[in-house]
Amino acid sequence: GATVELADDDDARRTVTLVGDDEAEAGEGRIGWNSPLARSLRGAGIGDLRTVQLPAGPKEWEVIAVAYP
Repeated sequence: GATVELADDDDARRTVTLVGDDEAEAGEGRIGWNSPLARSLRGAGIGDLRTVQLPAGPKEWEVIAVAYP
């Protein structure tokens, strides 16, 4: 799946690769297609802002880059 670079409000960067749910390993940056973050990224392009509901409350991410293998 796609590899997406994200930045939060503090400009902290995170890179995730969207994979099948059976291949997900969040600690290694592989998130399942049906996870809340992956669902929020569907259809997103560079510069788009996406908000994800986390247990601690909502978190906003900006899409910095999208790459496909």
